[in-house]
Amino acid sequence: MRGWSRHLVARALRRRYQGRRHLLFALCDHYEPLWGGADATRGRQRVAAWTEGYPRLERFRDADGLPPRHSFFYPGEQYAPDLLEPLAQLTRRGLGEVEVHLHHDGDTAASLEQTLRATLRDFAGHGHLARDADQRPRFAFIHGNWSLANSRADGRWCGVDSEVALLHQLGCYADFTFPAAPSECQPAIVNQIYWPVGDLTRRRAYEQGEAARVGQPRSDRMLFIEGPLSLAARAQRVPVRIENGALDGGDPPTPSRGRAWVAQDIHVEGRPEWVFVKIHTHGAPERNAAMLLGNPMRDFHDWLGRTYNDGQRWSLHYVTAREMYNVAMAAIDGKSGDPGQYRDHVLPPPPAART
Repeated sequence: MRGWSRHLVARALRRRYQGRRHLLFALCDHYEPLWGGADATRGRQRVAAWTEGYPRLERFRDADGLPPRHSFFYPGEQYAPDLLEPLAQLTRRGLGEVEVHLHHDGDTAASLEQTLRATLRDFAGHGHLARDADQRPRFAFIHGNWSLANSRADGRWCGVDSEVALLHQLGCYADFTFPAAPSECQPAIVNQIYWPVGDLTRRRAYEQGEAARVGQPRSDRMLFIEGPLSLAARAQRVPVRIENGALDGGDPPTPSRGRAWVAQDIHVEGRPEWVFVKIHTHGAPERNAAMLLGNPMRDFHDWLGRTYNDGQRWSLHYVTAREMYNVAMAAIDGKSGDPGQYRDHVLPPPPAART
């Protein structure tokens, strides 16, 4: 937690912003319908639970009049048309978007490139993934087992030192893998939006970076958008826990957790009034889906709206991963005011959202 200690010092020295602030809230799901060795029938049932259950959250609205928007980081190695196509229904309703998740092991740069190209082709065939001006698929990424850029000491669950550079080359605009604590893959940089620096083909190339700042855009590398990481008290024998923004059936969102996420004050340097909260989950397994589609998440959205959408101190904006990236880029490009107007600042919605 060396990085978090440095973050605490920097946050303490930062002058508190006076005025209305905007909360950008994204829920990024490592969405694995075949998790735990499930067969195709169970995978379809898990997807159906979401296509039927998630629209019930539409009654919650943000400052832009939009409902919660889910980011399904779908694993390329679990591709099946009947599992991925239903998620386009939610995209068409404005309830979410699909991005890229991948578990892999023992790869070379060449084999990983082949896998990623196939995944992009498969996903694009369902209208998922944004397109740039040249109609090239663009995507956000979460690495399976956290092991981005061959970051484990034993070399498992990746194999490719140059992964950060390769992802950018293939169209990745932002990485949403972290935080990963207590995993060894966790970087020393915490609670930041940042650009990796140095040799991007080296192992753990994300380990050094420079904070994203107003007026300093870059196009030669992908952006890293981290979720909140902190220590939190708990009423158990071990009095302190790692708060890494992970939601599951045994650890649902609560007001105290929500306040801790916001308190990490993640933002683009020079635009402190736009606060980014990116949390994550594994939403396909039944226990987690019941929490995310049921009363615990409904209660949390109700609290979130009452606390961070009063229109005076705070305005709430539900965003997908792509929209969060676009707002971050708008800040970097010097935009200000209401961030809701910059949801499509750099990258437009995927084709499925426009049908």
